[in-house]
Amino acid sequence: MPTALASAPIGAPNAKIPQVTGLRKNGKQWHEGRKAFRPTAGQTSYTKRVAKQAHEAEVKKLEGEMKAEKEDERQRRIQAIKDKRAAKEEKERFAKMEEKMHKKRVERLKRREKRNKVLKS
Repeated sequence: MPTALASAPIGAPNAKIPQVTGLRKNGKQWHEGRKAFRPTAGQTSYTKRVAKQAHEAEVKKLEGEMKAEKEDERQRRIQAIKDKRAAKEEKERFAKMEEKMHKKRVERLKRREKRNKVLKS
C-alpha cells in the first residue's frame, strides 16, 4: 500500500497524468491506439432517448411549418403573376375588339362577361 501512495503526485492527487506510450509493434504509428471493446459504451438511458426523440420531432415539426410557409409565399407570388398576365391578355383582347367594333358595344360586352364570370364562379 505505501507504494501506491508514493507513485501518486503529492500536489494533485486526482489529476490525470498523460500516459506516454512507446512505438507501436506493427509500425503504424499514425493510427490511434486501440482500446478495449465495450459493447455498452454508446448506450443511453431510456429517458434520454425519449427526450432526444421528442426534441427531434419538435424540430421536424417546426421545419415543416417553415417549409409550408415558404411554399405558400411562393404559390402566392406565382398566382399574382398569373393573375397579372391574364388581366393583361384580357386588356389586349378588348383593345383589339375596340379597333373593330364601336366602343360602347365593347363596354356592353365587358359588362356581360363580368356578369357571366360572377354567375359561373
